[in-house]
Amino acid sequence: MAAYQALSEAAFAKHPDTTTLPLPIAREIQEEVGRGFARGGPEMAETVERLPQVHGRYMLVRCHYPVTARPLPVLVYLHGGGWMWNSIYTHDRLIRSYAASSGLCAVAPDYSLSPDSRFPTAVEECVEFVRWLARRGAEWGLDASRLVIGGDSAGANLAVATALRLRDTGGPMPRGLLLNYGVYDSDLTRPSYRAYATGHMLTAAKMKLFWDAYAPTPEAKADPIASPLRADLAGLPPALMHVAELDVLHDENIAMAERLKAAGVATEITVYPGMLHGFLRALGHVRAAEDAVSQAGAWLKARVA
Repeated sequence: MAAYQALSEAAFAKHPDTTTLPLPIAREIQEEVGRGFARGGPEMAETVERLPQVHGRYMLVRCHYPVTARPLPVLVYLHGGGWMWNSIYTHDRLIRSYAASSGLCAVAPDYSLSPDSRFPTAVEECVEFVRWLARRGAEWGLDASRLVIGGDSAGANLAVATALRLRDTGGPMPRGLLLNYGVYDSDLTRPSYRAYATGHMLTAAKMKLFWDAYAPTPEAKADPIASPLRADLAGLPPALMHVAELDVLHDENIAMAERLKAAGVATEITVYPGMLHGFLRALGHVRAAEDAVSQAGAWLKARVA
């Protein structure tokens, strides 16, 4: 993990600090570095990019088919990046790896980023995309009745938020939630925020930047769809949670697992010792990332069986 962190920091050190730059330039740097680490990994039987009309716009969607068989069950995977940067390309190796390990078609929608589009736009887009798949997924060779929603960091936040909205508005409900070191609360005062505030990939200062861009008002930050740790979680589908030990988000992930279990949601959680936020994108560098993807693949197969 330390070796990968050094590689990542060296790649970013070639550029100015992204938190001090105009957002378009910061995104360009994040994208360039992220795509570099997303190369390699499993090859797909087919990868297709499509442009369905979702929430009043054409949404770019990247679909990874690990096998030629059709129809396939679906993993809708929502990339992380603080709701502010990264893309379906910076997470491409991770998403392909889930497809290969599970046999599901891994579908990555390019939801709108903040602060261009603030809360709840990204959630609304993800909800409408799942509904679009339920109506028309068969056109893509997908069995949307067997669908899991997943994501990492801000993407895990959107995965839970999407499931909550679907629960409250008549579905369709996913069969599971794959949640990787998610953002679940706008409270930045938990002990892990102090313990890992700097020097551990994701900083406390960046989380404040991300929250202020996504949900700029106190009312928005307190909304249980933005901060799902505050939501009524009853009725959500089973969840698999992968958590990094050395992460500002560690404590809220533990709290989220406890709240899910208390709400009657079947929840499996693994905390990976010595891992930093974002470790799943270190495939090919960090053994724990390979182990987590393998575990998730078996869990995904079981969810859509």
